[in-house]
Amino acid sequence: MRRFFYATSSDDDNINDNRAEYSYLPRLGTLPIGGDVALTDSIVHHWCRVLRANIGDEGVLFDGFGGEYHVRLQTISKKQATVTLLAHMSDDRSAPIISKIALVMSRGERMDYAIQKATELGVTAIQLLSSQHGEVSLKPAQVGKKLLHWQQVAIAACEQCGLNRPPLILAPLPMATWLPSLNKPGIDKDSLNTGMAVSPIMATLSTDPYYQVLNDQVDLRLMMSVPVADQPLMPAALLSVLAEDKPYIELLIGPEGGLSDEECTQAEHTGFAPWQIGARVLRTETAPVVALATLHALIT
Repeated sequence: MRRFFYATSSDDDNINDNRAEYSYLPRLGTLPIGGDVALTDSIVHHWCRVLRANIGDEGVLFDGFGGEYHVRLQTISKKQATVTLLAHMSDDRSAPIISKIALVMSRGERMDYAIQKATELGVTAIQLLSSQHGEVSLKPAQVGKKLLHWQQVAIAACEQCGLNRPPLILAPLPMATWLPSLNKPGIDKDSLNTGMAVSPIMATLSTDPYYQVLNDQVDLRLMMSVPVADQPLMPAALLSVLAEDKPYIELLIGPEGGLSDEECTQAEHTGFAPWQIGARVLRTETAPVVALATLHALIT
């Protein structure tokens, strides 16, 4: 059956206005099984117009607050459609680890690929970064539009792969600002609840306890590293951390040009242990896939 993300908050599409005008919809979990719910405009467009669904067709909705809902199309009009909630399934298909990737932004399809594949592998959040050797540095007027685009890439990947908890795509920060903030208690917690930290489509969802765990103490910080002579391939603490229940791991992945010496030093002082996987230099869009897949293989 087709799967669709039911966004409980969204903006008015005036992304470049810097206006905070939001529309809010009820969480699916607050509605009774057997009751009807109006679909969002994006679902109506995709399911009813593009895919030409008919009354009686069945599908799956998920709103990110846990599980998914089996639904049946009840009414379809020119601009609206409603479904009946038939049943709730509690499986989120979440990864056995909590993972946050700090990813220096790259251009075009490479960035989309990195976010899409990291989502399929169950990443919890992606912190966007700019760096000294990075090729992308967004102007303030561009942030809202790009953040929404990348969040929608992650949501589309969830719809395809069956994940019911979309990762948070966190607004970009300069690495020189982000690294020092990690050792200041409360910085991340406060920023999670501001309108600029996540796209408006995730404004309500980001306050859910599932995502607030991102404010907890990190169990291990890893920095993807190019092969270096005499450097251990794997941090000594990695296997013991992965043996814990639901470990929280933070990954730092630099740009194609690599992190500068200053950034590497600052990252190591912040607690990031170098981690090199194999003898090859990975592309910036490949590194998240390899890192997450390796963590899953080591934990099972």
